[in-house]
Amino acid sequence: MNDDGEQLITLGGGCFWCLEAVYERVQGVLGVESGYSNGHAQQPAYEQVCSGSTGHAEVVRVRFDTQQISLREILEIFFVIHDPTTLNSQGADVGTQYRSGIYFHNAAQEQLAREVLDEVQHLHHGRAVTELQPERNYWPAEAYHQHYYARHPDQGYCAFVVAAKVDKFLATFARLVRRAS
Repeated sequence: MNDDGEQLITLGGGCFWCLEAVYERVQGVLGVESGYSNGHAQQPAYEQVCSGSTGHAEVVRVRFDTQQISLREILEIFFVIHDPTTLNSQGADVGTQYRSGIYFHNAAQEQLAREVLDEVQHLHHGRAVTELQPERNYWPAEAYHQHYYARHPDQGYCAFVVAAKVDKFLATFARLVRRAS
């Protein structure tokens, strides 16, 4: 965290297009970048990550202003827009790259994420499979993945899968929706 309250958290919860599309609509989010994290390969490409050979998860790095939105709220959104109880999958997206994960950047984030994850575990009767680890070996995804939903809202996956997650966010967290500028 820097002195002005800006923080970075990295989240994996299925296809990064879904998470990116939601967090780009959140008040207080300053930026979202799709990428790959917590695997072993250096500079992995999308095709390698999809093969499962790199160990990376598809993730988004969310940069946010803690004076406008808390990490707890960021995590509450995360647990509503994906299913934390399905191992290595979200809907039809299957593979270790689609695992549920919170990848923290400091001890304070780890502590709060652990508290929220404990609450989620209780809510789901101990079935949540979300991993909690420090972010390591992060690489930005290729340029064509960045802001994908904003550029391709009518593409099939976007129209049916991503849009449904965006709609769920808008309906559940109306108070956190970014105001038009």
